[in-house]
Amino acid sequence: MWTAALALVAAAGARPVAIGGVVQASAVESRMLGGSEMLAVWTLPRIGVTVRNDPGDVRLLYGARELRFSPERGWRAVGFTLPATPKLAVPQLVGGSLYVPLAAVRTLGVTVIADAPDLLDFAAPKVVPTATLPPSPDEGATAAVPAPPPPTPAPARPTTPPPPPAPVMPPATPPATSAHLDTVRVSRTLHRTVEVQRVVLELSAAAPHQVVREAAGLSILLPGVSASASAQTLPSGDTLSIEPGTQPSPQTTVRLKTGGGTSEIFTLDDPYRVVIDTTTHLDTHVPPPIDPEGLPEGVTYRVRGTLHLLSFDPDRFQPRVVTAPLGAARDVASLVRSAGGVAGVNGGYFDTASSLPVDLVAVGGLMVAPSLEKRATVGFTAQGGALFGYPRPRYVLSGPFGSVTVNTVGSKVRPDLLTAFVGDGRTAVGADGLTTLLLTPGAGTVSRVVTGRAVPPAGTLALTFDPARFPALPRAAGQPLRAALNWQAQDAPWESAQDALSAGPLLVQGGRVVINPTREVFDTGTNIWRPTRQVAFGVLEGQPTIAYLEQGTPEAFAAALAAAGVRDAVRLDSGSSATAYVAGGYAGLGGYLNTVWSRPVPNAIVFVPKGVGARK
Repeated sequence: MWTAALALVAAAGARPVAIGGVVQASAVESRMLGGSEMLAVWTLPRIGVTVRNDPGDVRLLYGARELRFSPERGWRAVGFTLPATPKLAVPQLVGGSLYVPLAAVRTLGVTVIADAPDLLDFAAPKVVPTATLPPSPDEGATAAVPAPPPPTPAPARPTTPPPPPAPVMPPATPPATSAHLDTVRVSRTLHRTVEVQRVVLELSAAAPHQVVREAAGLSILLPGVSASASAQTLPSGDTLSIEPGTQPSPQTTVRLKTGGGTSEIFTLDDPYRVVIDTTTHLDTHVPPPIDPEGLPEGVTYRVRGTLHLLSFDPDRFQPRVVTAPLGAARDVASLVRSAGGVAGVNGGYFDTASSLPVDLVAVGGLMVAPSLEKRATVGFTAQGGALFGYPRPRYVLSGPFGSVTVNTVGSKVRPDLLTAFVGDGRTAVGADGLTTLLLTPGAGTVSRVVTGRAVPPAGTLALTFDPARFPALPRAAGQPLRAALNWQAQDAPWESAQDALSAGPLLVQGGRVVINPTREVFDTGTNIWRPTRQVAFGVLEGQPTIAYLEQGTPEAFAAALAAAGVRDAVRLDSGSSATAYVAGGYAGLGGYLNTVWSRPVPNAIVFVPKGVGARK
């Protein structure tokens, strides 16, 4: 019932909203109202806008710029000149929430990181306002009112206090008694260590309400509503009190003291109810779980015993390999956000001391870490198609001299080898007596020649060698030279691969278990083969899929995948690296299939919406 009711809130044309790359709860989505895309005023403090949420006196303050709206005067600017276009739409009051046009937020100068058809991403603010602006000053006022001072810190509780919505203000003159607060219902659900508490205020008739955010919780003001006084301690430890007002203007105040957590307020009809959902991450030492009912559209979650599967609509999302800076490691959620993605899984094996990959990594058609040439590999085309097999990629240089194969890839060079390295703008390559050719991929000519140490620009292919050993290679800028990847494999169309990642073993192929540690030179007597939590990338029913096994051996993992109908799958680095993350979650915390925090990793497979930074 709750899911169906919440679904009615979303209007056609709505877009998910992200803040600093983190997708927010569905209640924060934009809505199409009267032909304009709009945002709820109570969500704007999350992007740094201080507000007054009153249909008769709207105020939006961002830095020194302010917009005000009243039904009598329309929109007006304070601290700057209101542009003639676009003409700002009139605010709309829907379901107890006041909405203002997205164009108003842009006019204030709020930074929009990404404006894609399926996502609206704002920059994370330095400060999240928590107080409501006072009524607009006299009509002659010309200066913006300063932002309120920072709030008093909330009492300690194992979560960050929420970015607070501002109230929907009641009419200036309270109405006569129009409803009675009949029933208060409370429920509490624990999802791993995330508590979701629901307080339902059931009224005899529809009535306006005002939300006031406080340091320790919130109050709901119900003008014209009568009630019986009461106070109780909830199962969560929160306190709830009902405080009826006095004549001649009855008003009931409902106070919920939470001490933290994130509270969302909405209304339901038949009968009329005001609902307060409070989500609290009780133990930050444990990853929050995914919310199966709050997944991004196009993401499917399945559970088969201890096997968990997250599948992605290939028309909406495509997998990519995303890397941390060379020699660095990041948590998977950070790598997902850096690429504008919605989900991700950790990638291949790496050296924990240096955070350098120990096997193939290719990004955007460039090999950034060399292949061991023996382990199972997953690759992705520019369109997001998945490839599985055993390629042995090498760079091949060609020109008037013929062709030569590059020995290895990396920043460390040897006089007896021809070494390639993809520049990152900060790592030096080369050595005394060695020559480095800088080549812009796809250009077909040498852009620069360097002797000794040099820092190649980001995205440049650097080729370092001893001129005495490779006399045929060019020596001057402008000379013809091409570099291409020779994948050396016929088990898939690898020449179409843009990204690739080696890990292994190959678990399932064509729907059958094919695990063969001997072929891939895995030592089954070491920790890499022990029973542990396992992750893999696969394809299920034509959809790219993240697979997670709570505990088991690679053989048990392969058997579970085949039984679930997975057609192809490659195991990724597992054990203490295993992470499967999806954005959203309860109160926007993000969700994890792993119940233990993993260590940071140098690369991940990330699912990004199609069209976001598309590669050609």
